[in-house]
Amino acid sequence: MSRTEGTDTSPFETISDVETSKSARYREFLWDHVVVPLRIFLKDWRGVVGTVIVGTYVLMGTVGLLIFKKPSPNEGSPNAPPFETMALPLGTDALGQGIFRSLIYATPTMLLMILSGGVFAIAVASMVGITAGYKGGRLDSLLMGVSDMMIALPGLPLVMVVTTIFAPRSAILVGILLAINQWAGLARTLRSQVLTLREESYVEAARVMGAPTYRIIIDDIIPELMPYILISFVNAARAVIFGSVALYFLGVLPFSNFNWGVMMNIANDQGNALVVPAYRHTILFPMLAIVGLSMGLVLIAQAADRLFNVRLRTRHETEK
Repeated sequence: MSRTEGTDTSPFETISDVETSKSARYREFLWDHVVVPLRIFLKDWRGVVGTVIVGTYVLMGTVGLLIFKKPSPNEGSPNAPPFETMALPLGTDALGQGIFRSLIYATPTMLLMILSGGVFAIAVASMVGITAGYKGGRLDSLLMGVSDMMIALPGLPLVMVVTTIFAPRSAILVGILLAINQWAGLARTLRSQVLTLREESYVEAARVMGAPTYRIIIDDIIPELMPYILISFVNAARAVIFGSVALYFLGVLPFSNFNWGVMMNIANDQGNALVVPAYRHTILFPMLAIVGLSMGLVLIAQAADRLFNVRLRTRHETEK
């Protein structure tokens, strides 16, 4: 018996009668992926404040280098107090370098370390955790075994040993080495989430329709994991900040690049800033810079969590 006309086509193969122009598709993409996320993000005061804080550091590390000249020794008297002259608004360190310009020129190195360490930790954790959770079986056991080994290793001692062996001088390499075991905890968290998500009805439907594995992971699984990934990126970035400052302050890492940890080392070793109260501004301002950047990253991560709230996105998408 032959099939009658109209019954030989799968409903999934139905072609829409409405043709959408290329410009309309671009506008739709811009609305869904730029305008709506920005509207949600900027409605949260934490997103606004965090963006202003982190944006200030980015400007310091880019535009600031073009505006202010590089600090050099003996610009002023050693350990000069702050707010005495406009040329040296934050005073000088033990070498007579202006602290304000030192903070600016130390910022690019810190941003590079943060970005490289955070991206490395998130990339490895995502590949390991998502693959283990979605594939399961022996591959899951192997990957989680490696993750558990990395979790069991003590963080700071491991980093100190590795950095002592390699003595990295590149800011990017320093960031990666400092995040060498930051990925393990996130990988296990992502794996547990994927174990649940792969049983959801929409994931099962995508598999039944023959969608390739990589499309299911990109379109259906990763968006659900983004809040965890964002928060973990911030945690990895903060770990890189604190770890790099600690190792430079202790003199474990070579002083191949200028950063806030080096400033604190100079303030303590050559200026006795922890002993002499009048010199404590030389170590206080780098500490404030560290706290400020960490706070900005945390606020952005908290506000970005709203982007993945389905109800909020649906409400804003309908307010065209």
